[in-house]
Amino acid sequence: MASQGLFSAAKSMKSVKLKFRIPYYTEWGQSLLVCGSEPTLGSWNVKKGLLLSPVHQDDQLIWTATISVPCQFSCGYRYYVVDDAKNVLRWEMGNERRLSIPHLLSEGHTLELRDLWQTGADALLFRSAFKDVIFCKNSTFNIDRPEAILHDELVQQGSILVLFKICCPNVQEGTSVYVIGSSTKLGNWKVQDGLKLHYTGKYIWEAYCVIPRGDFPIRYKYCKCGKNGCFSLEVGSTRELSVNSSKSQSQYIFLSDGMLREMPWRGCGVAVAMFSVRSEDDIGVGEFLDLKLLVDWAVESGFHLVQLLPINDTSVHRMWWDSYPYSSLSVFALHPLYLRVQALSKNLPEDVKSEIRNAKERLDGKDVDYEATMATKLSIAKKVFMQEKDLILNSSSFHKFFSENEDWLKPYAAFCFLRDFFETSDHSQWGCFSNYSKDKLEKLVSKDALHYDTICFHYYIQFHLHLQLSEAAEYARAKGVVLKGDLPIGVDRNSVDTWVYPTLFRMNTSTGAPPDYFAKNGQNWGFPTYNWEEMSKDNYGWWRARLTQMGKYFTAYRIDHILGFFRIWELPDNAMTGLIGKFRPSIPLSQEELEREGIWDFDRLTRPYVRKEFLQENFGDSWILIAANFFKEYLDRYEFKEECNTEKKIAAKVHSCAEKSLLPESEDKIRCDLFDLLKNIVLIRDLEHDKSFYPRFNLEDTSSFRDLDDHSKNVLKRLYYDYYFHRQDKLWRQNALKTLPALLNSSDMLACGEDLGLIPACVHPVMQELGLIGLRIQRMPSEPDLEFGIPSQYSYMTVCAPSCHDCSTLRAWWEEDEERRHRFSKSVIGSDDLPPSQCVPELAHLIIRQHIESPSMWAIFPLQDLLALKEEYMTRPATEETINDPTNPKHYWRYRVHVTMESLIKDKELKTTIKDLIQGTGRSYPHIGEAERQLSQETAALALGKQ
Repeated sequence: MASQGLFSAAKSMKSVKLKFRIPYYTEWGQSLLVCGSEPTLGSWNVKKGLLLSPVHQDDQLIWTATISVPCQFSCGYRYYVVDDAKNVLRWEMGNERRLSIPHLLSEGHTLELRDLWQTGADALLFRSAFKDVIFCKNSTFNIDRPEAILHDELVQQGSILVLFKICCPNVQEGTSVYVIGSSTKLGNWKVQDGLKLHYTGKYIWEAYCVIPRGDFPIRYKYCKCGKNGCFSLEVGSTRELSVNSSKSQSQYIFLSDGMLREMPWRGCGVAVAMFSVRSEDDIGVGEFLDLKLLVDWAVESGFHLVQLLPINDTSVHRMWWDSYPYSSLSVFALHPLYLRVQALSKNLPEDVKSEIRNAKERLDGKDVDYEATMATKLSIAKKVFMQEKDLILNSSSFHKFFSENEDWLKPYAAFCFLRDFFETSDHSQWGCFSNYSKDKLEKLVSKDALHYDTICFHYYIQFHLHLQLSEAAEYARAKGVVLKGDLPIGVDRNSVDTWVYPTLFRMNTSTGAPPDYFAKNGQNWGFPTYNWEEMSKDNYGWWRARLTQMGKYFTAYRIDHILGFFRIWELPDNAMTGLIGKFRPSIPLSQEELEREGIWDFDRLTRPYVRKEFLQENFGDSWILIAANFFKEYLDRYEFKEECNTEKKIAAKVHSCAEKSLLPESEDKIRCDLFDLLKNIVLIRDLEHDKSFYPRFNLEDTSSFRDLDDHSKNVLKRLYYDYYFHRQDKLWRQNALKTLPALLNSSDMLACGEDLGLIPACVHPVMQELGLIGLRIQRMPSEPDLEFGIPSQYSYMTVCAPSCHDCSTLRAWWEEDEERRHRFSKSVIGSDDLPPSQCVPELAHLIIRQHIESPSMWAIFPLQDLLALKEEYMTRPATEETINDPTNPKHYWRYRVHVTMESLIKDKELKTTIKDLIQGTGRSYPHIGEAERQLSQETAALALGKQ
C-alpha cells in the first residue's frame, strides 16, 4: 500500500472538535480565555474570545474548552486572564501560537491541544539580544517538517498520535534534540532509540509519534545530543502524559511543552559611558567607532554585553550643562560629541589633518572638556561639509537615510537652526516660530531658504553619526556582543519633542523622585511630565517610534526609572527641589474623607507652618531682617509674602538680596533654610482640584506635624501609609500594563528596567509578568531589612552589579565610611578581621566574583570596578572615578578612563584575571569550543542535581 503522508488529502470532512487544555492557577473572580485570529476565537477581540472552564486535577487547576472547527482550520491564538466582564488582566508572553489542523482528521475526531502558559521569561530568548547576537552563531538549521504518519496504522492499532513540541533556542551546530521516555516509541529512556525532533523554525523542535494506548501514562524528558556523543538531559521533574482510558477520547494530542528545561543562560557585561572611553584616535571624548575596540576587549575578557549611557543629542544650553546625558534635546538625534571627524572623508585637506592632530593633543586631558570638544568637532566637521556637501547630499545612501528619518530629522535641523538664531532653546521665545506647524517647518527647511546650508549641515552630521554607530553596532553583532542602550525617562522641556508635540507633555510640571538612597531630600530633574492620556490616542506612537529608532543600533536597552511607567513623582514647575511632590497618577485624599476622620483645618495643614521661634532658631539674631524681607505676620504665625512663596521666587529674591549685601549669611544657606520652612507642611493641596489633598512625603519629620494633636497625628499617619503603600497599587498596575507593553512590542530588543528607589508592591510582579529584567545593586537592596544585598539570593530575572553610574564606584564607596565597611566585611564577606582601608584588588576580586556567581541572568560591571582588579589602574583617586552625583542637578558628567582601549586590549594580565573569574561559574563564555564546554557543564550539573 502506498504511504499516505500526514498532510496528504484525506476523505471529505465537515468539522472536527478542537479541545484547548492548559494548567494555570487564577485568583478568585478570574477566568482563562483563548482568543485568536479566526472568528471562532474572536478575531483577536478578547471580548468575543472562548472562555475556558476549570477543573481540579491532582495538584493542578486545568482549564479546558471544546469547539467545532472546519477541516483545514488554521489560526493564531493566545491565552488571556480576564475578569467576569472579560476585561484583560494579563496575557501570556512570547510568540503568537500557531495551529494547523492535519488533513488526516475526519468527521468526529478530536484534536486536543495541551499547552503551557508562556511566561515573560520564556519570551526573553526571542529578543534580538539572543536570537540575533548570542545564539546567532549557532548553526542555521534547515527548517524541516516532521516525518509522515500512516493514518491506517493509527486507526488499526487504536493508538494515539502525539505531536511533541519544545522550544530550544540554544542548540549548537551538530547537536540534535530528542525526546526519550518510558514508551518503546520513545526509546525506553535510551537516547539512541529515542524520538528525534525536527527543527521547524523560531527555535521550535517537534516530531509526531504514534503511541499505543496501552503505553499510557508515559513519562518522558527532552534532551540534547552533541556531535561528539555527549548528551544533556533537561533538568527538573520528569514530564508525564496520561490519557483517558476510553477509546472515544482524543486520538490526536498536540503537546506544547514550553521551554526545554536546562541550566538558565547567564552572561557577563561591562558598563561604560560613551564619553568615558579613551582611545588613541579620539578627540577629547569617546567616539562611536571606539566601540569596536571596546567590543574586542569585551570578547577577549569573556563578556557578552557592552552597556552605554544615553547617546542622544543634549545640546540645549550649548555649554557644559549639556554633559547631562538624560536631558535630551531630541530623543531621535544622536549626539555630535561622539562623531569621529577623521572618518568624514577619505580626502581630508592637509590643513584639516593638521587641525585634527593639534586638537587630539590639546584635548587629551584627564576629563572631558565638553565645550571645547564640541566646538572643535563642529568646526572641523563644517569645513569638511563645505568641501563634500554636494557629493554626500546627492548620494544614494544619504537619500535612503533621509527618507527613513525625515519625520524627526527635519524638525531637529530646524530646531537647531532656530536655537542658534535666537540664542536660546526656549522655544517660547521664538516669536512666530514658538508654535510648531508643518507649514512653518517646510519653509524653514526649504531649499530656497538662505540658511539651507545650515539645515543640511545638521542632516550631514546625523547621517555620519548614523553610519559610524551602525558600523560599530554591526561589528558588535558579528562578534557576538550585545550592545545595550539607555532609554531616558524624560526629555528637556526646551527640546525638539516638546516643540513638535506639546500636547504630549504637561509643561506646567516637573518630574523627579521622592527621597531615596541617591538623595535624601528627593530629586527634581526638571523634565515635564507626560500626558499619558494624550499619548494613548495613537497607541503611544511617540514611544514606539523612539524604540524603533533605538532598535537600529541596539539589541538590548535599559529603561531609566521604570517606576515612571507606573507613576511619576510630579512637582510644580516653580519647584527647585524634589520633596514637595505627588504621584501621578494617584488617588488623592478627598476633603470629605478627611473631614469624616475629624481633619478640617486645611489652611493650617497646607500652608507653611512658620513660628517666631523657628525663625530665631534658623537665622539667630538676623531673624528680624529675614522676617521683614520674606514674611508677613499671620495670627500667631508668619506667612511667606506673595513675591517669595515658591522655591523659584525665594531663590530669585535671595539672590537679589545677596547682590545688595542684605544677607547675614551665605546665599546658599539662607536659601536652603527658607526652602525648609516653605516645605514645613503636612498636606499638599491639588492645584487643579482644591478639595483633593496629598500627604507630604515624610510628613512626620516636620514640626508642623509634631505640633498637631494626637488624634490628628494618628489619622494622618494612617492615611499617609495607605496613600504611599496600599491605596495606589491597582491603579499603578493598570497604568503600567497600558504603557509598558507599547514599548516592549515596538521592538524586539531585550528590555531591562532600572527599578531602584521607593518600589511599590505592584512593580516586581508586573515586571515578572512582562518579562522585564530588574536591577540589583548590592548597596541598595530591595529588601527593607537588609543593609547589603546578597548576590547569591538574587532572582534569575535580574541584572546584578556592585555599582552604577549614579553612585560612587566600588573603590570610592569602600573608602567613604569606615564603620560601614566593617559591617560589610562581617555580614557579606564573613570576616571579623579589620578590613583594609582601601579596596585592594583582592577585595574587588572577591566582590566581583560574588556577582558573577549569582543566579542573575546578567552580571554587568562598570569598567571602573573592573579596573580595580589591578593595582596599576588604582593610582587615580577613587572619588574621581564617579560619573554622576545625583544630589547635584548641575553635575558635570566628564569622567574619562585614564587608560586607552588599545592598552587594555594589550593587557593580558587583566583579561586573564577576568576570564578566570568567569570560567567555572556556569556563566556563558564567548570563545571557540563553547558548545563542547557547555554540554559538559550541563551534564555535570545534571549529575549534581541527581545526587
